[in-house]
Amino acid sequence: MPLTLESYRLLGRSGLRVSPLALGAATFGTEWGWGAEQDEARKLFDLYVERGGNFIDTANTYTNGGSERLLGEFTRTNRESLVLATKYTALRRPGDPNSGGPHRKSLFASVEASLRQLNTEYIDLLYLHVWDFTTPVEEILRGLDDLVRQGKVLYVAISNAPAWQVSRMQAIADLRGWSPLVALQIEYNLVERTGERDLIPMAREMGLGVVPYSPLAGGVLTGKYSRDDLTAASAPADDGTRRNFNIANGGLTERNLDVADVVKDVATELGRTTAQVGLAWTLQNPGVTTSLIGARTPAQLEDNLGALEVEFTASQLARLDAAGAIEPGYPHAMLAGDRMRAVTHGTMSVETRR
Repeated sequence: MPLTLESYRLLGRSGLRVSPLALGAATFGTEWGWGAEQDEARKLFDLYVERGGNFIDTANTYTNGGSERLLGEFTRTNRESLVLATKYTALRRPGDPNSGGPHRKSLFASVEASLRQLNTEYIDLLYLHVWDFTTPVEEILRGLDDLVRQGKVLYVAISNAPAWQVSRMQAIADLRGWSPLVALQIEYNLVERTGERDLIPMAREMGLGVVPYSPLAGGVLTGKYSRDDLTAASAPADDGTRRNFNIANGGLTERNLDVADVVKDVATELGRTTAQVGLAWTLQNPGVTTSLIGARTPAQLEDNLGALEVEFTASQLARLDAAGAIEPGYPHAMLAGDRMRAVTHGTMSVETRR
């Protein structure tokens, strides 16, 4: 049956209830040369909350801190009803090596800055934003646990990190009685599905709820691009247009446009928009708790929320799955093959019930 923003889900192995679509606030503020002005951002916030949404995602450096500051203003009267997620590790001051990274000094300074900008006494969910391979995991985990014990952070999470490192961190946290990771934020959509190899299965096994960002592949799955965009002369990626950013980062390709064509066909059959179909597909994965939506206008947000009402037939879902399918790679393909099953099970049938 169709979902609503009030069809709350538990986030990972926690008791925290969150909406199945989270409002991404990276579009709040124009400090980066694009995004929503304060009045427009307020409309997005109010629309999402009035519809029953409670999960809002930002980061300490989004729009140079403007996103957190706006949320601090918008949440003055309903802070306790909302789940605010923010992130740390991005460099906050150019030239200062300790103003970024996952280490303890950066962590504590970033959280204090976020608390001020968000005008709050606590952060519901704090993500390590970007893994950098420099800080011992014990230092990170102990710092996160200290903040939880101080009441400045309620839950901790991670984003943009290798699956083996996340699982290692979770095991250490469990063994030492430190606060466990409850969420994993990754890029995941119909054209970027490499998370299916290790990240999503790892998250399900280790108790992390998956929160996809860029569920519409930077707009590629909205149907706004055509093959003419592949051949047209492109400006630099930093010229302020999403099209050239996608081209420069390899997001606009023949293969991805082929996937977008299938999304468009299914959307036509369902009488839905392509954006709604692309978003709804991410929620079909049992490992996904909630997807991030990053609208710039109320009309875009309204359209995105319509994804909750999309119901696929088995045939439509199979076509979408096939369109963006990836090779599982080693060792997954080998272990799933008939030869390896015969080696481990012989002719016997072994049923898995978990």
